Order: sequence, then structure tokens, then C-alpha cells
Amino acid sequence: MTASPTTRRLLAGMAALGALALAPACAPLALTEDGPAAPALRPGEPVPVALLVPAGSRQESDNFIARNLENAARLAIADLSGVAVDLRVYATGGQPNRAASAAQTAVQEGAAIILGPLYAEEANAAGVAVAGTGVNVLAFSNNPTIAGGNVFVLGPTFRNTANRLVRYGRRAGIDRYLIVHGNDLQGAVGRDAIRAAAEAVGATVTGVQVYPLTQAAIQAAGPAIVQAAREQGAQAIFTTAGPNADLPILATVLPAAGLPPSEARLVGLTRWDAVPQILSIPGLQGGLFAIPDQDRLRAFESRYAAAYGATPHPLAALAYDGIAAIGALAARRNPQALSRASLIQGQGFEGTAGIFRLLADGTNERGLAVATVQNGQVVILEPAPRSFVGAGS
Repeated sequence: MTASPTTRRLLAGMAALGALALAPACAPLALTEDGPAAPALRPGEPVPVALLVPAGSRQESDNFIARNLENAARLAIADLSGVAVDLRVYATGGQPNRAASAAQTAVQEGAAIILGPLYAEEANAAGVAVAGTGVNVLAFSNNPTIAGGNVFVLGPTFRNTANRLVRYGRRAGIDRYLIVHGNDLQGAVGRDAIRAAAEAVGATVTGVQVYPLTQAAIQAAGPAIVQAAREQGAQAIFTTAGPNADLPILATVLPAAGLPPSEARLVGLTRWDAVPQILSIPGLQGGLFAIPDQDRLRAFESRYAAAYGATPHPLAALAYDGIAAIGALAARRNPQALSRASLIQGQGFEGTAGIFRLLADGTNERGLAVATVQNGQVVILEPAPRSFVGAGS
């Protein structure tokens, strides 16, 4: 089978897929509940927040993201009611050693909490550097391997998405999944997230099929995937494939190899709608994926554009969410409002794309909608929850 020109162009971006947030990192330093106390907030005084951004990088894309993160944080500060924030911005250049140094300097200069940095290795280094101070780090990563102790990740996680989709699948009568993924870190993390989500609800993972991340390898893997799905009685193919990389190829290969969506629909961990031109691929029709609350996200993007004259980078929303959470906690007038125990309160926070909350393991849970593709269009099957009471159950 020959890939279409669109598919070939999309495959060219495969090497960069997931490199931002899923870079490997050392294990975070574990902290116990009786560890150092968080810096006490002083009544009536602004909350000192350190924002670590990849400014000063040799990569202009890093500097662009840095500006967007700072803009979004300041937009969030302006939206706070009854809480003032003293935002202090530190450049990391996207480098772990600079992030560690910036985190230490921020704490020495009085920061009560650190927002950022961007990359997983940076966040890990920053967290370790200030672990003995009681200062928590709200990183922009979505890499669960660096979460824990004083490090929380604000980025959407595969485990969160897998939980949402598997629970929906159970209600829709889907409980047998064949996992299909590329042989990279994103694939491995996604595979483990799917397995854990399935186990949590009693669904069955019938098997796992892995392919190298090349066009030829994905094409060659098609018949084996189809054979495994049929022999194992899989009702769905749960894939970690990305829309700007391996997903369009996989969604083309499987029907060509004899497995139409009507026999085993695709379920995906990634945002298929991020690349709208792939939604016409027949193999994606009837598939399932998860997306945040689009109305709220569009409202944030509109407000950002009105304030700064441009559409925000997708990661900018995480800076807004971090400030929103800090402001909501500080509004309670508790001197220990930014302690680890306070951060993981179950009610959660209102973010740019709906509700979210920080979990005890350092990851997060976000309210997600379940979507499908019908005639090339995204259709919401189940809206994002507005509270965590029974959310995603």
C-alpha cells in the first residue's frame, strides 16, 4: 500500500512527537507528609510565585513558548478576585541545570510555590533542587515519571485519558482491547496507562502489538495487528498513535488489511482533532478519543487574543491553570494554602478547559469529553463533567 501525500507529510513530524513532555528523567525525590512545611503565606500580602520559563534558549520555539506562558500567567492574575500575586519570572533556557539554579534562587528570594518549568528533565531537576524547602513545583510537563514528592505535572496525562475512555467504553459495551503502539517512550507510557485503566474497571487487554516508527514498518505491521485482533476477540484497537505522526498511517493500514472500524473500532489516547485533515480517513470513523471542554478553551483563547493580539500556544493554558489553582487556594486565607496537602484537595479547580485537580501521586485529573468521528466531523458523545462528583464514572 502506498501512503497518500497527506499521510507522508504528516509522518515527517513523527520524530518530534512527544519529545517535549515525555523526555526521560530521573525519578523524583519522594517526600512524606511530615516533611518540610510549605512557606507560610502572609495575610494581606501578595502571594510570591516563581514562574520558570524556557526563555534564553537557542531555540526560538522555546522563547516563543516562554512569552506565551508568561502572558497567560499574567492574564490569570488579572482575573483573580481578592488575591494578589507577585509573579517573578526566571529564565531556564530549557536546561535542567539552569532550571535547578533558578528554582533555588526563586526560593531564596521568597517564592512560596514554583510554576513551571517546561520540560520533564527541567522539572525533575527543579524539584530535587528545592525538595528540602517545602516549596512545591507545578510543572508544565505531562510526564508521569517525574511526578511525585514536591513535583506536580499540570499537563494532560495518558492515564487520565485512558481512564475516561475505558470507563466510557464499559458503558458502551466495549471491554476487550488490543493495545497497538510505536516502540518509543510515548508508546510505552501510553501502553502502561491503558493497561492500568483497563485493570481498574475489569476490562481485558487481549494483547499488545508494537511497531517501529517508520512508514514501512507500520504498513508491514498491519496484517499482524488484524490477525491478533480477530484471534483474540478484540472489540477495539486502543492506540497511542499521534495525529501528526503514525495515526493517519495506522488508520489507513488497518482497513486496507481487512479490519474495518465496524469490526474493531479505533480508540486513541491523543487528540485526533488536532489535525483536522485526517478526520476524513475511513479508519477513524466511529473511533473514540477524548477532548477538553471546547467552549471553555475557546473562551480562554479569545480572551488571550484580545489581550495580546495573537492566538496562544496550546501550552499557555497550563500557566493560566496554575495561577488559577494558586489563587483559589490562597483565597482561603490559610497560611499553609500552598502545602502539598492543600494542593491535592479533591474538589479541584476551574481551568481554561474545564475542571482539573492534582492527585497525591503528582499527576492530575482533568474533566474530558468523549468524542467520535462521523462523516469526517468531530461529534461529542459525552460532554466533559463540570464537577468531580461522579466525574467519568
